[in-house]
Amino acid sequence: QVQLVESGGGLVQAGGSLRLSCVASGSIFSPNVMGWYRQAPGKQRELVASISSGGVINSVDSVKGRFTISRDNAKNTVNLQMNSLKPEDTGVYYCDAQMFRFGVKYEYWGQGTQVTVSS
Repeated sequence: QVQLVESGGGLVQAGGSLRLSCVASGSIFSPNVMGWYRQAPGKQRELVASISSGGVINSVDSVKGRFTISRDNAKNTVNLQMNSLKPEDTGVYYCDAQMFRFGVKYEYWGQGTQVTVSS
């Protein structure tokens, strides 16, 4: 019974910045992994960046050096600071949380927040 609430999406010009936030609620334990995926029109959803409770980060090559993912384990919050935004960053960004209990994976998704980068 985990709910993810996203915020921070919007419209920005190329070169600008946005900060996405996602708060997970309804669980006692901190998610093992939290991250952000995005989906552009007509394309598959792809991982943007994720971070484990221990601080291990994965990210797609196209955002390295521009996006920074961070989390607050105590608050079950994950943030994505997006700088130097490009039009190709446009898409719906989804927050993802994963928990592992007794070898079973539980995954939850936010409703998505639109990020639009204009040229």
